Amino acid sequence: MTAIRRARTETFEVTISGLLEKRVQLFHEAERIRDRLAEIKNDVGAIDRVLGTLGYEGDLDAAMPRQKRQVLFGRGELTRAILGELRTATGALGSRDIARAILVVNEQDPLDRKLLTEHTRRVSKALRNLKGEGIVKSARDTRQNVIWRRS
Repeated sequence: MTAIRRARTETFEVTISGLLEKRVQLFHEAERIRDRLAEIKNDVGAIDRVLGTLGYEGDLDAAMPRQKRQVLFGRGELTRAILGELRTATGALGSRDIARAILVVNEQDPLDRKLLTEHTRRVSKALRNLKGEGIVKSARDTRQNVIWRRS
């Protein structure tokens, strides 16, 4: 009995195709998880409102198990994202504009006020650090908001 030999190809078409398919599957899975997380947050909010309606006056946050602090950005990731946005911008941008663009790129909801506020705060701090290093410059627009551009 002769052994069957696998065909060897010059390209990685099958591997690339398989990896692309797996990538799509992972994006769909992440989307389902994000949707489920949003449902859970809405349910918790509804329960909190009902508890308040029923007269519960205790500290709801104190009754919750301790949560790990969520890491939003890896080391240097926010800085790279900020510089990428400033590089492609046609003019100066405000911290909120940069934060909104980063949320869109990361496929997060830029209309989520809490998330946008948190990202804006982080972007502002990173921009101040970059200004200290001479990488970006700041100015004020007509409404006295700080706007940023690359040096």
